[in-house]
Amino acid sequence: MNPFRWSFRAQCLTGFFVCAALFAYAIYVQFDLGVEQCPLCIFQRIAFIAMGLVFLVGAIHDPRAGGRRVYALLLLLTACIGIGFAARHLWVQHQPPDPMAGCAPGWSYMVSNFPISKVLKMAFTGSADCAEVNWTFLGISMPFWTLVCFVLLGAGGTWAGLRKTR
Repeated sequence: MNPFRWSFRAQCLTGFFVCAALFAYAIYVQFDLGVEQCPLCIFQRIAFIAMGLVFLVGAIHDPRAGGRRVYALLLLLTACIGIGFAARHLWVQHQPPDPMAGCAPGWSYMVSNFPISKVLKMAFTGSADCAEVNWTFLGISMPFWTLVCFVLLGAGGTWAGLRKTR
């Protein structure tokens, strides 16, 4: 039952199911609990989807040592991208409130009315929507929990791909 002794395929499938569960919970929070996602939340979701797809392809492919290293690097890359988004989101949340900041337009409005370069700039600048903490668990906001998940999934996927097999 030790997950560190599981096969590469089993570890990748587990990583895929964890990513799928995290994404499903994000959808639940958005549509059932009514918590509107901000642009940085959307980028974190995309990073989880990308990581889940790398896990899934790795599980289906189940390569030998050289291919596993490639999957380990891809998982590390997607985890680092997700960590960057989550860290940026945490940074925006911990800035002092700006009285001049207004609510940014919704994601669908931005995508349909602005060029993609401006949409990305607006998303990474962070808005009042991104600074608002509207969900916590144990007193900690969702971007921190996603940061923890990216670190754990990235470390687990990297370890699975780089470990020596018998």
